[in-house]
Amino acid sequence: MKRPKIGLALGSGGARGFAHIGVIKILKEANIPIDYIAGSSIGSIVASLYAAGSDIDRLYFLSKFFKRKYYLDFTLPRMGFIAGNKVKELIHLFTYGKNIEDLDIPIAIVATDLSSGEKVVFKKGPIAEAVRASISIPGIFVPEKMDGRLLVDGGVIDRIPVSVVKEMGADLIIAVDVANVDNDAEIGSIYDVIMRSIDIMQRELVNNREVASDFMIRPQVEMFNSKAFTDLEKIIERGEEEARLHINSIQKEIAKWKKGKKE
Repeated sequence: MKRPKIGLALGSGGARGFAHIGVIKILKEANIPIDYIAGSSIGSIVASLYAAGSDIDRLYFLSKFFKRKYYLDFTLPRMGFIAGNKVKELIHLFTYGKNIEDLDIPIAIVATDLSSGEKVVFKKGPIAEAVRASISIPGIFVPEKMDGRLLVDGGVIDRIPVSVVKEMGADLIIAVDVANVDNDAEIGSIYDVIMRSIDIMQRELVNNREVASDFMIRPQVEMFNSKAFTDLEKIIERGEEEARLHINSIQKEIAKWKKGKKE
């Protein structure tokens, strides 16, 4: 019986984005297929690692390498504090040096053109370069230069790339938002200022994403700092917990879609 093509839109949110791994785990356990994935910022990292063939256990293992000592390479702050070469090398290693078009699952990686303000969507080419562009938080990471463009974080222009995964061919869209704003969160660094500013700017836009998606999963991770890479196990667990609450609804919608197409 023909089934709907299911797309996953994984949003930005720093360390809180590792909740995406928990969501994917629960979808897999429930035998809900994932046909397309679009990711912004941290969402692009999880999308590329999973689509490159990593099973859930390996995703959990690889998440341990996203501690600061493994990916931070500070530079003179002309356009950003972090050069980003180390994290690019990590992504290249963990995705076996593949190109986007060679992955097991079609994915799209979203970045922002800093000059034109346009959304840039990568569907082919080196994974590591596209991901490096997508995670380039303005003011923190040095922007990535590609094909004459100066690229920054995909979350600046499209925090949860619902429209992108729809354009890829998804019939049903599951969106994951991991950047809820905690109004009581402490703001004590330039990183906090920048991330909080982006979250606030994106707040209204995300409301439209919820309408456009069939399911919006919001793991309760707002109590974690977006740079809290020491809490990844707890963050992943929150993704699992929230995804479980949506499984029945997703399965019912799939069955409804099948019945509608059969009739």
